[in-house]
Amino acid sequence: MKIRSLAALPWGTLAVASFQWAKVVHCQANYSELSVPFLQTTNPPLPQGFPWGPRTANNTNPYTDSPVTGVIRAYDFTISRAQKAPDGYLKDVLLVNGQFPAPLIEVNWGDTIQVTVHNEIEGPGEGVALHWHGILQKTSQWFDGVPGTSQCPIPPGGTFTYSFIADLYGTTWYHSHYSAQYAGGLIGPLIVHGPETVRYDIDKGPIILSDYYHRPYLSIVEDVVGKNVSLIAPLSDNNMINGRNNFNCSTVTPGDTTPCKNNAGIPNFNFTPGKVHRLRLINAGAEGVQKFTVDGHNMTVIANDFVPIIPYETQVVTLGIGQRTDVLITGLQNPTGSYLMRSTIARGGCSLSNQPDATAIVYYNYAALSKGTPNTTAWPAFLNSVQNQCANDNLTLTQPWFPIAPDLAPPTTETIDITFGQNSSGNFEWLMNNSTFRADYNAPLLLLANTGNDSFPLHPEWNVHNFGSNSSVRLVIQNNGPPIAHPIHLHGHNYFVLNVGTGTWDGKTIIRQNNPQRRDVQMLPAGGFIVIQFEQDNPGAWPLHCHIAWHVSGGLYINVLERPADIAKLQIPSIMAQSCRDWGAFTNTTVVDQIDSGL
Repeated sequence: MKIRSLAALPWGTLAVASFQWAKVVHCQANYSELSVPFLQTTNPPLPQGFPWGPRTANNTNPYTDSPVTGVIRAYDFTISRAQKAPDGYLKDVLLVNGQFPAPLIEVNWGDTIQVTVHNEIEGPGEGVALHWHGILQKTSQWFDGVPGTSQCPIPPGGTFTYSFIADLYGTTWYHSHYSAQYAGGLIGPLIVHGPETVRYDIDKGPIILSDYYHRPYLSIVEDVVGKNVSLIAPLSDNNMINGRNNFNCSTVTPGDTTPCKNNAGIPNFNFTPGKVHRLRLINAGAEGVQKFTVDGHNMTVIANDFVPIIPYETQVVTLGIGQRTDVLITGLQNPTGSYLMRSTIARGGCSLSNQPDATAIVYYNYAALSKGTPNTTAWPAFLNSVQNQCANDNLTLTQPWFPIAPDLAPPTTETIDITFGQNSSGNFEWLMNNSTFRADYNAPLLLLANTGNDSFPLHPEWNVHNFGSNSSVRLVIQNNGPPIAHPIHLHGHNYFVLNVGTGTWDGKTIIRQNNPQRRDVQMLPAGGFIVIQFEQDNPGAWPLHCHIAWHVSGGLYINVLERPADIAKLQIPSIMAQSCRDWGAFTNTTVVDQIDSGL
């Protein structure tokens, strides 16, 4: 089906203009290209105060009682490609407004986020779409930012405006969702201020943990979906904290004449004795599972993804790709010098890297900082954890602050098997229930379903799982592929994590059935399973996929079609049709070299 037949349809008039009655605040990031941290404040909400009113973390169901402030936070993003050397090795990096990582978006719960995106990627030109990770999009399903599912890509030279409500609160990020593009640098933090659970004094802002590749991302994609089994698991070249780390230039491949500078610099964070600091940890990498710690400092975990949880103490936090964990750290009363902050890409077959360790400096006074990198000792739990199974903390520890009980007898239960192999042409691919995914950029699934077309027998490669109007769905995801853990992400929902483990589920055991963990990414162990469940309260076409960039490129992805009869009733704004006409005009004259799934 050609998109031209879709673009002419009247998808309603619920455009950005419908918000123009509201107060518009034009926002701009206030940090330089390589500076950290992103923000530090002792009064987290933005100037409009505490717009969520009497809502608290323990008395409010955020999925049914989210505020709408009427305030628009407007951002203007220009996406481009340029040569940068954040770790000392000069390479092409994708930038937003000339910055890597991309600018911080900071709003209050219930604000409208409005982002106008200008695609100026050159050398070569590529389409682009931005996904707002973890945002439910209950009133704006079409702005989820997934080409081939909720929109057509923004063509080179094109402009597109996203507008959606910050419907949950906490810490998240945004990233490109176009052929592993975000592995090239197109990532940025997003903070939604909301009710506190545990009091703290200083918000240290987002701490982005990310593996880093010196090779072009499309070159890596070509390998991971190729025919040579030795190339399907690429090693990252470095690991970073807020886009910074040193790199040992002596390890550059012989014959590589790329400019490289040792001691590019590492971030530093100022702590105050006795004060409680909030750190917002984000794994925004392409493949590497991160294990995070601060020497000599205990951490209190207060949130996973967008879900506040009953606090518990730890010395190590494990984050799969896409996961976020908020922690509190109390400054030492009598600090001696400065301390190392560490994040390592877990070893033991969990992730692959030539240089797996990222570091930053935590200091209490400038005199200590001036002495250079501290020689502190990591916690034994951190040193031991790098060899442990690649998994999140036990589900018995992660109890949501606001209790919600899932339906223990959901109308639909489906088992999904993950496998890996070669197709008829010899190329390697990932499969879910024996089917690999490939997007059609010109025919977004949501827009098709909005026309009443919710059956796709001619397109098995779209991997559509239609769950009809059932109230809830339980998925048992079984990892039967190579011994690799997968961070499983579902768009449009915080799902219940009912159980996780190695082997197979016994079909009955649910961890804390009256209030199981909720989040939008959960690690699926190698050779194991996860049991997740979600309420069908958000009509739309929602991706469920592994968040390892190279795996989703290889097709480890399905589309959850939720309440298609209600999708047909959505008043989709006309800008979506126009964006598809713009993309259609581009593809009429340019062949898009889509060598992978497209996502």
